[in-house]
Amino acid sequence: MVTDRRKLSRRNLSYYMRVLDEATGKLLGHLSDISTGGFKLDCSRPLALKVDYRLRIDQTNEISNRSYMSFSARAMWCQVDQFDPNTYNVGFQIVEMTPADYDVFIKMFNTYGTKSSPHHKSNSDYLFG
Repeated sequence: MVTDRRKLSRRNLSYYMRVLDEATGKLLGHLSDISTGGFKLDCSRPLALKVDYRLRIDQTNEISNRSYMSFSARAMWCQVDQFDPNTYNVGFQIVEMTPADYDVFIKMFNTYGTKSSPHHKSNSDYLFG
């Protein structure tokens, strides 16, 4: 149900993690906000919407004994950052992730995530941007 999915917990990331395009190895952006169903990247350029990206996030020993995780996510919305006009905020919905990588993703959420401000704009709802 839509209302249930909109209530997914969302947290700001206290650890700025790099997110790479798995095919090219190029930096797409940095994780800045995370929920159990998606995340927000801060990017240096706008990304195409409704496109599935194959992504890679390098891991620290604190979170996983694996050096990286890879998964597919769909860009749902993109807007210029309200504080930095040279940065784009892009909301992603997770499309495909192995159970082992999802466990690592949840560890990232729990370890590096801090509660979002109650004044945070609802546009960061990654599932319904």
